[in-house]
Amino acid sequence: MRFAPLSLVSFLLLLLLRWGLFTEAMINPVDFLALQAIRKSLDDLPGSNFFDSWDFTGDPCSFAGVYCDGDNVTALNLGDPRAGSPGLSGRIDPAIGKLNALTELTIVPGRIMGSLPDTISNPKNLRFLAITRNFISGEIPATLGELRGLRTLDLSYNQLTGSIPPSIGSLPELSNLILCHNHLNGSLPRFLSQTLTRIDLKRNNLTGAISPTSLPPSLQYLSLGWNQLTGPVNQVLLGLNQLSYLDLGLNRFTGAIPGQIFGLPITNLQLQRNFFYGAVQPANQVTIATVDLSFNRFSGEISPLLSSVQNLYLNNNRFTGQVPVTFVDRLLASGIQTLYLQHNFLTGIQISPAADIPVSSSLCLQYNCMVPPVQTPCPVKAGPQKTRPTTQCNEWRG
Repeated sequence: MRFAPLSLVSFLLLLLLRWGLFTEAMINPVDFLALQAIRKSLDDLPGSNFFDSWDFTGDPCSFAGVYCDGDNVTALNLGDPRAGSPGLSGRIDPAIGKLNALTELTIVPGRIMGSLPDTISNPKNLRFLAITRNFISGEIPATLGELRGLRTLDLSYNQLTGSIPPSIGSLPELSNLILCHNHLNGSLPRFLSQTLTRIDLKRNNLTGAISPTSLPPSLQYLSLGWNQLTGPVNQVLLGLNQLSYLDLGLNRFTGAIPGQIFGLPITNLQLQRNFFYGAVQPANQVTIATVDLSFNRFSGEISPLLSSVQNLYLNNNRFTGQVPVTFVDRLLASGIQTLYLQHNFLTGIQISPAADIPVSSSLCLQYNCMVPPVQTPCPVKAGPQKTRPTTQCNEWRG
């Protein structure tokens, strides 16, 4: 009598049973072999003992970082999550795509190198993917756009190159996109998810303008600083009325900024080192704790509605006129911690030379169209000159 040949999986299952490699739980043999391949491609860095529990004569569902539902691996958290842990080294084996029931994959900071395998998008139920502070290189696989249930994608602090695939922008359930501190280039894709609350793309090499329809109104955290983005953003910002954090600093943005932005529930507003211009006109008293508008081309008089800001950086712009007296009152009452007004075209401030400025407060007035009535320490980068040359002030007055 002839028997039908065993399938590969069935054959492996018989071998695993014969060798006694299943004890308390019967794990899916495909997942078992995938975990073996993953283990072979990774090692503990000196000082880490994460893989000590990965003894394949026992139950893989009891391994550190392995979580199962029935006979399937559903979550894989590789590396000791405790702060200061040395992490892992090696590469991510393509066999990770064999874990078809995987919903969560994290790898702690370490020295994992190489590119992300395309197979990482095979587990179609993956909802959380975080591989941060390693040395992952290459491009972001466009196939990640096939993970329609993906909610968090965090590949920050790696060495990724190339552009952000448009398919990432089309993920319908995406809530958190964190790709900061890489070497990504190209423009921002259009993000379609209406549940997207956090985008962090700072310290990359992104270029191009931002379309007013690129970002959903659900955004609460937007960090695009330290890129090379261009163009106006006033229409973009008008559509984001739920922001609590905004960093557009160190780009090449242009145009005016809407006064409505100062009424958002933002705790930190970073617009420094761009090419923004025009007047700064909040509609109401500003309650944002830190506002940095430095190194732009803003002009006109300084609004007294900004005097309620605790840390205000208006230096290196083209502001003119007198500093509103409300700033002096708040400064002397310790309501303002930082007030940087250097390198503008301001003509006066009503403060006594004998004024007792609180030790906790910093005021810098140098290089304006006035002699500073009080001598206060300024940042070294402000330079040694106390006043702006008269010729420049006359030219600016027109």
